Amino acid sequence: MPIINRIANLHEEMTAWRRDLHQHPETAFEEVWTSDYIAEKLETFGLDEIHRGIAKTGIVAVLRNGTSDRSIALRADMDALDILEANDLPYKSQIPGKMHACGHDGHSTMLMGAAKYLAETKNFDGTVYFIFQPAEENEGGGRVMVEEGLFERFPAEAVYGMHNAPGLPVGEMAMRSGPSMAGYDIFEIIVEGYGTHAARPNQGVDPVVVQAQIVLGLQTIASRNVNPIDSVVVSVTQVHGGDTWNVIPQQVVLRGTVRCFKPEVQDQTEARMRALAESIAIAHDAKATVRYERRYPPTVNDESHMQKCAAVGRSLLGEDKVSTDAPQGMGSEDFSFMLNERPGCYIRLGNGAVGGAGGVVVHNPRYDFNDAALPFGASYWAMLVEQELARTR
Repeated sequence: MPIINRIANLHEEMTAWRRDLHQHPETAFEEVWTSDYIAEKLETFGLDEIHRGIAKTGIVAVLRNGTSDRSIALRADMDALDILEANDLPYKSQIPGKMHACGHDGHSTMLMGAAKYLAETKNFDGTVYFIFQPAEENEGGGRVMVEEGLFERFPAEAVYGMHNAPGLPVGEMAMRSGPSMAGYDIFEIIVEGYGTHAARPNQGVDPVVVQAQIVLGLQTIASRNVNPIDSVVVSVTQVHGGDTWNVIPQQVVLRGTVRCFKPEVQDQTEARMRALAESIAIAHDAKATVRYERRYPPTVNDESHMQKCAAVGRSLLGEDKVSTDAPQGMGSEDFSFMLNERPGCYIRLGNGAVGGAGGVVVHNPRYDFNDAALPFGASYWAMLVEQELARTR
C-alpha cells in the first residue's frame, strides 16, 4: 500500500506547516509560539479535546471514535536547539542562535498531518492521544510529562515514537527490539588543588595535572571495568580552569556524559568514576568532588509492539524497505520515560542520503528536515492507528 491518498494531498499544506515551525525555533520549555501554532491547527481539525500546559508547553489532543475502550498514544517532540543556523533558506530560523537542527519541526508536522487525516476519516475504533512534547533536548520534557500524570490522565495501552534518520533513504524505516538507544547521564568533577605561582609549582597542588590523570583514568572504565560484551562511552566534554598565564589555579572543573544500555552499567560506571576521581586526587594531595546525574534511561522497544510497527511499515513501504535489525545507537531519547510506563516502540524514518536531499546529520548548523518524508511519516502514524484500533464489526 503506498502513501495514503488524502495524506499525499496534504503534502503541500504539511510542508507549509513544517517551514512555519522551522522559522520559529524555541528551546526547552519555552515553546510558546510553537505550542500556540500547533494547538491552533489542531483546533481546526475537529478533535474531541485539546489539553495544554502539560510540562509547561506540552499538548495532548484526544480523538475518539466508536465504542471500544482501547487506546494508544503517538508522540512527537517539538523543541529546537541552541545552534545558529547556517542555511540560506527562505524559511530559515528567525530566532538568532536557535534552530530546528534535529527535525522536531518535521516530527510535529507529521503527527499533525495524521491527526487531521484521522479526524476526517475516523476509520478506527477507540481513542488516540496525540502527544506534542516539549524539551526533548537535554531537559527531559518526557520525564516531566510522565511525572505530571500523563498516563493517569490519558491512559494509553501503548505509546509510539518516531525520529527522522539522515543517511536512511526517504521511504525506508528502521527499528529494533530491546535497548535501541543508550541511557544518558551527566557528570561534573570538581578538582580542588592549592593555587600558587606557576614558577613555583612545588608550593602548591596543581589541579590541572590531577584532572589530566582523572581524564585518562576515566577511560579505563570502558576498557578495564565494564564487561566487554556491554557498551559504555565515557566522554569528558568540558575542562574549565585557570585565568592567566602565570598562576596555577585553585580549581579545575570537568564535565561530560556517560552513555550505556543497562542500568547496572550505569551503577558500575558511577561507582567507578567516584573511586577513580577521589583516589587520584588523594594521591596528589588534592580533593575531587563528583556530581553524577541520571538524565535519560535507555530507550527499550517492546518486541511485540516493534513487530506491529514493522508490519505497518511493510504495508506502507514494502517488505524490503523496513529493517528490524537496526544497530543500537549511543544517542539518547527522553521518549524512554514514556516507554518505562507503557510498552511501545520508537522507530527511525528515512530523511534521505547525507550529502543529498537528506542534507547533513542532525545537530549540524546546516541540517534541514527533508519535506519529502512528511507524507511517509503521517501515513505511518495513520495506518498504525487504523491497525491497532481496527474496527471489529
